[in-house]
Amino acid sequence: MSGELTITTEQVDDFPVLIAQMERMTVPDLLDRCFPVHGNWQGLSLGWIGTSWLGHIVSMGDHRLNHVQRWVEQNLRTVQGSIQQAVTGLDFTDDRLGNVLEALSNDAGWAAFETELNQRTLRVYDLKAEVVRVDSSTASGYGSVTEDGLFQFGHSKDHRPDLPQVKVVQSVLDPFGMPVATQVVSGEKADDPLYIPAIRQVREGLGRRGLVYVGDCKLMSLDNRAYIQAGGDYYLGPFSKVQISAEDQEAYLQPVWRGEQSLTPVYRTHLQGEEEKIAEGFEQEKEMTATVDGKELTWTERWLFVRSFMQTKAAQSALQERLSQAKAALEALNERKQGKRHFSQIETLRQAAEEIIRQSRVEGLLNLSYSEQVQERNVRQ
Repeated sequence: MSGELTITTEQVDDFPVLIAQMERMTVPDLLDRCFPVHGNWQGLSLGWIGTSWLGHIVSMGDHRLNHVQRWVEQNLRTVQGSIQQAVTGLDFTDDRLGNVLEALSNDAGWAAFETELNQRTLRVYDLKAEVVRVDSSTASGYGSVTEDGLFQFGHSKDHRPDLPQVKVVQSVLDPFGMPVATQVVSGEKADDPLYIPAIRQVREGLGRRGLVYVGDCKLMSLDNRAYIQAGGDYYLGPFSKVQISAEDQEAYLQPVWRGEQSLTPVYRTHLQGEEEKIAEGFEQEKEMTATVDGKELTWTERWLFVRSFMQTKAAQSALQERLSQAKAALEALNERKQGKRHFSQIETLRQAAEEIIRQSRVEGLLNLSYSEQVQERNVRQ
């Protein structure tokens, strides 16, 4: 054999599979169509750069820009064979990837891309879209706050009010966990008004109605419920004390306590086919009225009052623990001990005891009685 044999070894991993799946979903074509570039753009198209970069992020678990070019140069044949395009390391420089990110920041283009991708993905997998879960979260950072920037100070869910944050609203197809709409807004905004734009985007992306939107109590504001109802969809979520006060809740439960309201059991079926009774409750219908787009809308809601046995058991254990702690603190309140304050007046003792009751959240569950004993003794001058 004449000449030297050169062997190049590349670690393929799952990169070709990821590229093939994204090509099947037409991700490269959608990126090129929804995010047009300048006419002087040369080399690999934005769509294929973005698709290859996403494949690298998922395969390697690394989203840093400065690692991509070196990885492509080390696995050039793998990348070229996967995307069937001419590729060089210069296609994945930091500047070129930065240009891709800048193009993807176009909100209108991203909305169009997300809508078309959802419709094509549903066809690829033949998913039966019935339930969509919508929720919002925050992400804190150390970026500087500007007047028109995304990072703003607001109510921090991760208990860092000293850090600016952004808010992310995610709409996910249940039970697959597939995101169908993502919105990023500035961190000072309230949660309630963010749900209507998210639901509107889901409707445009899926092109379907009759869906069930599941969320937390912020989804269940009257404006959100009316908007969902007016669009021919349904909703499911818990009420907060803002939507139904403790007094109203007690009024609904009075017939149960008097034995006049029957309860319906709720069962869970395990994998072995066994059924377990996990809760019980009853249903009430409530007529609602709201104004949507200047038109008055009336519909009937189903209010479900459910008592979970597991939650009840946990609440009882927590209550007993608080009672025990409160009782121990009260018994030790006026004991004589070195370095400990001793109460000599009933009023100050009463205030300290009531503070323990309040902090332990056991008001009305402990009976306290106070007595004063006075002993006189002569003390020499």
